[in-house]
Order: sequence, then structure tokens, then C-alpha cells
Amino acid sequence: MTARILEFQDVELYYDRVYALRGVTLELTEGETVALIGANGAGKSSILRAITGLSRIKSGSISFKGERIDGSDTASIVSKGIAMVPEGRRVFPYMSVKDNLMMGAFTRTDREENRRSLESVLERFPRLKERLRQTAGTLSGGEQQMLVIGRALMARPQLLLLDEPSLGIAPKLVQDIARSIVRINREDGVSVLLVEQNSRMALSISHRAYAITTGNVVISGESRELLNDSRIKAAYLGGAV
Repeated sequence: MTARILEFQDVELYYDRVYALRGVTLELTEGETVALIGANGAGKSSILRAITGLSRIKSGSISFKGERIDGSDTASIVSKGIAMVPEGRRVFPYMSVKDNLMMGAFTRTDREENRRSLESVLERFPRLKERLRQTAGTLSGGEQQMLVIGRALMARPQLLLLDEPSLGIAPKLVQDIARSIVRINREDGVSVLLVEQNSRMALSISHRAYAITTGNVVISGESRELLNDSRIKAAYLGGAV
């Protein structure tokens, strides 16, 4: 039986007195890609912030590989094998593509391992290899998204959290990024928790999904089944597929 890598149990999270998550329960097993779909402000990104310790939960529990991590600081959580790619393509604009990538490995001291990680990332994203000495701020939006994903992979995570990777990206590059996420999961063996407003793309590349509305999980199941679910079609896919 595949082990659970992430468990969210009855999590409640508030910003001031306004709730962001209300009794959310979800799980992710090793080797899975799980999507969180829903409208802007539904609570999807709050789940990622809770996992990484950027937002403190009020109640419930969050476990990574069987160990409680709620209450831990962000640096400690990251060191356990969790990497997050935040919304907004936050590159270091005046640094080179290579230096941006190497920032993802700043906690690792094995130079040979870092070299192998860099080669692996450049193989995964050939566009970055072509632009290795270019400053990150001059890349296109899609290339910057590839860069921040590559930077997260330099940390050799077991769990990769992706927050709206398709936001503001040209359609062709969205397809490239989607294919990259699939390969990262299948070939590199990295478990992925994907937050996406592009529900069709998210359901197409994930194993399972949770639909989030106003801080609650309202529908969950196998992604291929949810693609044909009338409720999902009506609420998230713009009608019939």
C-alpha cells in the first residue's frame, strides 16, 4: 500500500476574524499529483500557506510523512523535503538564470550533487539551458515560471507545491509547463500538490482532485471522473466538455 506523504485533518485557518479554511481534510499519497481547483479566494492558496507554515492554523493537524508539521517554522518544514513555487513567478530579476537556480540549493553543501541537480533541471527545461547566463528579469513569463519551478527542484524535494503555475502564461507555454509537471511527477518521483484556476488543465494532469469553495472541500475524487462530473463541468469547466 502506498504511504501517505501529506495529511490534512480538520484544518481551520483564520485571517483576523475571517475564516480561510473551515474543517478541511485532504491527503496525498507518495507519487501522486493532486489538484486543488476552485475560484480565486476559495482557500486553495491558504492550504499551501498552512503546509509551509506561512500561515498558522487555528485547529486541526498537518502531517508530512507521518510527522506533525503544523506549528513548525517554515525553514524547518522546507528542510524536511517540501518545496513551494509561489504564485507570481518571483525570480531574482538582476541575477542570471544559473544563479537563480543555484539559490534553490543554498542549504546543500555537496557541490557534485548540486551539479547533478543543475544538469537534471536543465534537461527538464531546455529553454533555461539556452538562457543560462541571461538575467532572469529579461525572460518571458513562461520562462520565468520554468525558472522558479527549476529553482524549487534544485532543493530535491519529495513534495512540490505549485501555486497557479499557469497564471498569466501564454497558452503554448502552459502546455509545456503542464507536460513538465507530469514528467517531474512520473520520472523524478516527486509528489505534487497543484493549485490551479485552470481546472481543465489541472484535472488533465493530476490523479485526484479536490474542489474548494469558500474554505471548504465540496467535491473530491479521481480527476478523470471529475472531468465528466456534471457539477464540475457547470462550476469549473464552463459547461459541457
